[in-house]
Amino acid sequence: MKYTLVIKNGKDGYYIGQLKELPAVFTQGLTVDEVKENIADVLEMYLEDIRESYTRHGMMVEEAEH
Repeated sequence: MKYTLVIKNGKDGYYIGQLKELPAVFTQGLTVDEVKENIADVLEMYLEDIRESYTRHGMMVEEAEH
């Protein structure tokens, strides 16, 4: 699947990157290249978290606060 990376100017010289299709996946960096590298890492962590939240049958595992 392809995603659209939207990059905007942030504060203090940073760039902010966010995936259009997955707004919860965002990051920052001092250069556009750094944002591109960081977004790949953040997307991987996001997808791992989603996978861990589901059982083999696709049902969401109940989350409890500790």
